[in-house]
Amino acid sequence: MIGVSCSLVVSVLWAWTLVRGDTDVSCVFMESCMLPCSFQGGADPVIHWFQLTTRILHVQSYYHNQDQLSLQDQHFKSRTSLFKDQISRGNVSLQLTGVKIQDQGRYRCFTSTVTGDKESFINLQVNAPVNKVDIHQVENNITCSSEGIFPEPELTWSTNPPSNMTFNTTTRVQQTEQQLYNISSSLILSDPGSDVVYSCTISTRRNKRRAALKNSELFSVSGSSRETSVLCTSSNISLTDFSLVWRFNHHQIILNQTNGNQTVSEEWRQHVKSVSESGSLMLQDVTKKQEGTYTCELSSAEETYISNTSLKILKGGQTNVSVIIISVVVAVLLAAGSAALLVYYKYKKTGQEPAVELSSIQNQ
Repeated sequence: MIGVSCSLVVSVLWAWTLVRGDTDVSCVFMESCMLPCSFQGGADPVIHWFQLTTRILHVQSYYHNQDQLSLQDQHFKSRTSLFKDQISRGNVSLQLTGVKIQDQGRYRCFTSTVTGDKESFINLQVNAPVNKVDIHQVENNITCSSEGIFPEPELTWSTNPPSNMTFNTTTRVQQTEQQLYNISSSLILSDPGSDVVYSCTISTRRNKRRAALKNSELFSVSGSSRETSVLCTSSNISLTDFSLVWRFNHHQIILNQTNGNQTVSEEWRQHVKSVSESGSLMLQDVTKKQEGTYTCELSSAEETYISNTSLKILKGGQTNVSVIIISVVVAVLLAAGSAALLVYYKYKKTGQEPAVELSSIQNQ
């Protein structure tokens, strides 16, 4: 009985040591990845790679100085290779292309030569990072979403300035046939105030990306001011780390700017005067046709910032001129009325003809 217990303990410790001594490898979905393995080298080696799942899958075999693919599982067909020119030097690493989520798991590398056998274990972890986060608003509903992620991501909301309000959110997570995750969350605003930045962060074990949305209004007076500046962000950023896209009414592209290279659409060339270092757009010769929503999208490797500005054109110049003219006419009428009253009272006191006084007033 004691012997059986000792044997069981030894077996458990041996298995734990193997897992603890495994080599961890992280691979990116649909990219190439190398699983390392080496041995002392020797003539005519036998090499076997296995994936250890609920059943043992043959990944790659090599002996008699050539690949032996008759036992290879169909899941790995045409996706594996060895570094043939390095086998004699002891390198039997496996090159795996087009990495899939199903490739994740534990692998066994076995080598055998006349001098002995060796085995190594590799833990392959597959990641599909968060590449892009989309955020947009329709009325009082802000939606944040991202697709093609692994493992299952987390999504959080925040505001700037910070708010103690409880968010009314609905989040959905779906898994595709490729075992990737799509995530979408909607935030319902009870009081959609302007100048509040709403941020959505989607994160996994590999990376995280943040998308922020801000809405504001801008009034421009035509006639008296022919230039208008539409702010992108209040932060002092450098466009060298960001790509910039300006849109009109959410769909029409105004300009693109990446790595200092700027492209302005033909329709907007006469209205775009310049772009500041922080991405703000300087417009010129604006009319009612340029009234609408201007969207600035700044994107980097970690975040996306979207600012929506509603531009309203006021005919301020014409209105001011009309007011001045009306004021002058009213002042003249008031002066004439006052003079007439003075003549009337004087006539009543002296009994003289009012026509003489009125003519003298007119001559003046």
